[in-house]
Amino acid sequence: MKTKTIKKDKVNIITLGCSKNMVDSEVLSGQLLANDIDTVHESGKRDHNIVIINTCGFIEKAKEESINTILDHVELKKRGKLDKVYVTGCLSERYRNNLEEEIPEVDAFFGTMELPMILKQFEADYKADLMGERLLATPQHYAYMKISEGCNRTCSFCAIPLMRGNHVSRPIESLVDEARRLVDRGVKEVMLIAQELTYYGLDIYKKRELPKLMNALADVKGLEWIRLHYAYPSKFPLDIIDVMKERDNICNYLDMPLQHASNNMLKAMKRQITREDMEELVVNIRERIPGICLRTTLIAGFPGETRDDVEELKTFLQKMRFDRVGTFTYSHEEDTSAHDLVDNISPEEKEERAQEIMEVQQEISLEKNEEKIGQTFKVIIDKKESGRYLGRTEFDSVEVDNEVIINSTKKLPIGQFVNVKITKAYDYDLEGEVAS
Repeated sequence: MKTKTIKKDKVNIITLGCSKNMVDSEVLSGQLLANDIDTVHESGKRDHNIVIINTCGFIEKAKEESINTILDHVELKKRGKLDKVYVTGCLSERYRNNLEEEIPEVDAFFGTMELPMILKQFEADYKADLMGERLLATPQHYAYMKISEGCNRTCSFCAIPLMRGNHVSRPIESLVDEARRLVDRGVKEVMLIAQELTYYGLDIYKKRELPKLMNALADVKGLEWIRLHYAYPSKFPLDIIDVMKERDNICNYLDMPLQHASNNMLKAMKRQITREDMEELVVNIRERIPGICLRTTLIAGFPGETRDDVEELKTFLQKMRFDRVGTFTYSHEEDTSAHDLVDNISPEEKEERAQEIMEVQQEISLEKNEEKIGQTFKVIIDKKESGRYLGRTEFDSVEVDNEVIINSTKKLPIGQFVNVKITKAYDYDLEGEVAS
């Protein structure tokens, strides 16, 4: 007598949005695997029968991408290619009721903090002892480390507190333990991420403890690079920079989103800082660490932004000469305080303004890169493409910053460090040879 074999479930997790979402997906993957559920991330093989889509709801473009991804997988389910489609993440947190009504074919929607509820769908248990154990979606030599969740800031354009809640720090011991586990798996670089790094510790230690955390992580053997992302400029604790200067394995790199430079715009955005304060802060940071790489992001087309505001922002960039700049266009988000303002700038004009800002930065970036010709830098090898190796210096984070193109006939192991002499400079990349 023949018995019917039941095919085992296989889950594919699709991550949209920021690196913080990626960490959530990695943690979810680790929990599923620990419960003996076959799990992959961003698989193109189509050999899975269940999909979990981790959505982004930050700005309009991200929301559209998330919805389109959900609809694509619902269509696969209708055609019998998938058994289940689950949706989690920021979009689901913020618009769950609407989504349940509009896309009923989705099997279940979950918020940003409902990992145990997702696991229940698989009759799996949440294993608290697995904190720090995750299936890395990145190459094994680097990883993101989320040091806190949520945000207590009240920036008028930002919906993140609506989706992620108030700031909650993770204990230092937990983060150090996670860093050790990551190093044991081959990780050499960790990027510290949060909605707001400088707020770290205020909730659980009653004072800002990012410097203490940085020192504790810098003591982890085998951790060669520690990188800081998303530091808020208002009331910035300069002892962060002092620790960065003291510890060799903390990269001289700081990602500090400023969003604008016009005082009118900064006030409307509720950034709690003025252009003059920002200039003084940048000067102080550079005095403490000459040559530090400063990255910032800027918003174009905020309600009420005038041509004068745009010109002031461009003048600010020319004066401060940031190493890395990213721009995004303003997105009119409901339930934020800026939503009460009139979104009076067309999408086309927002894009034009963003382009203008980036053209200013493009020149600065090329000039700064040309200054590096002839210099030798420690570079981590990220990958090999088209016969050439691609790596990064300590002044470059993954995906958002410069790459170093390395010509070498000799094999360079991925994830290893090599010294590279820069021979050519481009707007946003460098080229070089392995130094003998």
